[in-house]
Amino acid sequence: MSNGVVGVLLLALGGFLVGGVYSTWKTAKFMAVVLGIAALLAVGGAIFWFSS
Repeated sequence: MSNGVVGVLLLALGGFLVGGVYSTWKTAKFMAVVLGIAALLAVGGAIFWFSS
């Protein structure tokens, strides 16, 4: 698997998690915060992966 594919997959995972944050914000704020942290980690990992 090439380096670009891993970065794109991490960005896609981050986007999926941000969608989860958006959909759960009104009903379960704690879970939305947990998903937001996971999304930030995924996007940060993608940025780190692309820069290295």
